[in-house]
Amino acid sequence: MSVKQSEQSERTLSRFLAHLDVLRKRGAVHFDEKIKAWHVFGYHDTVRVLTDPVTFSSVAPLAPKQEDYDLFKKGNFVRADDPVHHRMRGLISWAFTPRRVAELESRITEVTVRLLDEADAGGDRWDLIERLGHPMPFIVIAELLGIPVTDRRFVKRLSDIFFEVHNADPVPLTRELHTHLLEFVRDRRENPGDDLTSKLLAVQDDGVRLDDEEAVGYLGNLLLAGHVTATSALGNIVLALHENPEVWADLRAKPALIPAAIEESLRLRPSFSRVSGRRVTEDTEIGGQRIPAGAFVLAWLTTANRDERVFADPDRFDIHRESNSHLTFGKGIHFCLGAPLARLEVRIAMEILIERYSDIRVRDDVPVNL
Repeated sequence: MSVKQSEQSERTLSRFLAHLDVLRKRGAVHFDEKIKAWHVFGYHDTVRVLTDPVTFSSVAPLAPKQEDYDLFKKGNFVRADDPVHHRMRGLISWAFTPRRVAELESRITEVTVRLLDEADAGGDRWDLIERLGHPMPFIVIAELLGIPVTDRRFVKRLSDIFFEVHNADPVPLTRELHTHLLEFVRDRRENPGDDLTSKLLAVQDDGVRLDDEEAVGYLGNLLLAGHVTATSALGNIVLALHENPEVWADLRAKPALIPAAIEESLRLRPSFSRVSGRRVTEDTEIGGQRIPAGAFVLAWLTTANRDERVFADPDRFDIHRESNSHLTFGKGIHFCLGAPLARLEVRIAMEILIERYSDIRVRDDVPVNL
């Protein structure tokens, strides 16, 4: 099988890593005068930022100086601190436990096989992200939430464009998605079904149910993040296997190694290069630097996962690492809620790809974003 590769993807990644290396040479933790924010690059310092939510608050914009256009903020537990975060996350976390997620395995398998059948019908060269990476996790999360089939193409278009970095004005797009989800929530409140949205609307916290805006916040965040993580993870592991074809053969001979290969790919190429920004609540010290209250901090997962003090030969794709405590899904109270689902989706996809195709090659002549 041959699939499309990101245009000069490896050179792009190399340039990005080189840029981070330049920044890191200024200090493991240092202030960036241009963007008025503190960069944090090392593994242990990043763990500190992620696990000390009292000092490093998530009640902050996603990026420094960013206009706060987040219409989903009322139900956005990612950008909340405890006790608000604990209450909000608790209302939905039951739906993403490993046991409940495991119940989706047969459906994920069915969707994956169907999408691959459709892709193969067009020949042996096709776009992995377009034909499998994007649609499979989106179909799964949309079905979980109960979004009607007739609405999914529209909602997916909005959520896809939302993540396009060249989108200069996200405000109208965000409002359009917000309006659509608000109508969907109001319909589900009047006509409940057996979907996650209906169950979320029925949940009571001290006798109080979510209002419409809170429910929209939950759905917006689940939709936007619920498929992008798996899409990126699947594309990245296929690219890693293209770069290391001997590993493809190893996985075909021993499929039990697939989870380890996924974790190593997650370490090398996180779905998100850094965590959302943190606001420092009080004067503190990290990485030998004094950071004042009110400062904005950016913790880089890409460099933390390649910290040579934690990972031997950190730039090598090694599925036999004895320890792989990467930070791609975060750590602490904001550990990625959808991590079990993303891991399951990528594992199932890789098991089917490896069983179905004796080899995989990534083309370098057609651009596509991974």
